[in-house]
Amino acid sequence: MTDADLAEARAKMIAKRFGGASVSTGGKGTVRRKKKTTSRSSAAQSDAKLGAALKKLGATNIPGIEEVNFFKEDGKVIHFLNPRVQASIQANTYIISGPNDTKPLQDLLPGIVSQLGMDNISQLQNFAASAAAGGVGAAATPEVVEDDDDEVPDLVDGNFEEVSESK
Repeated sequence: MTDADLAEARAKMIAKRFGGASVSTGGKGTVRRKKKTTSRSSAAQSDAKLGAALKKLGATNIPGIEEVNFFKEDGKVIHFLNPRVQASIQANTYIISGPNDTKPLQDLLPGIVSQLGMDNISQLQNFAASAAAGGVGAAATPEVVEDDDDEVPDLVDGNFEEVSESK
């Protein structure tokens, strides 16, 4: 047996015993890693952190809620169907999670009237007035009322410095 054959036989023996390439993470004298660790995705980490924060708050599940609606100022509604609702009464915190859609108020109208507040009722009255005046075409495009308050007033004739110095 030559030295090349001996080295090749040793390499085969090492590969057979230790699984090929070395899996040690450091240099000489470090412990061999037993298994490869898998890293979690950032979404899974953020979900775990959020769950830990909710647990600290003492949030408890509220079962039996079929839908949740958030009314936005621009007339749209964030609509949750069968959400997961949690509450922490001590911290005055409610957590609503689950699949949601952002829809215009008109799409949810027949069943959502009982949930409307004063601001939403005025939007509904404006919508009804525009629908009655213009028919179906006007209902699809709500009117935009322009405010004249945003305009810059005209300047007064004269010199402001003279008026301020005379006082």
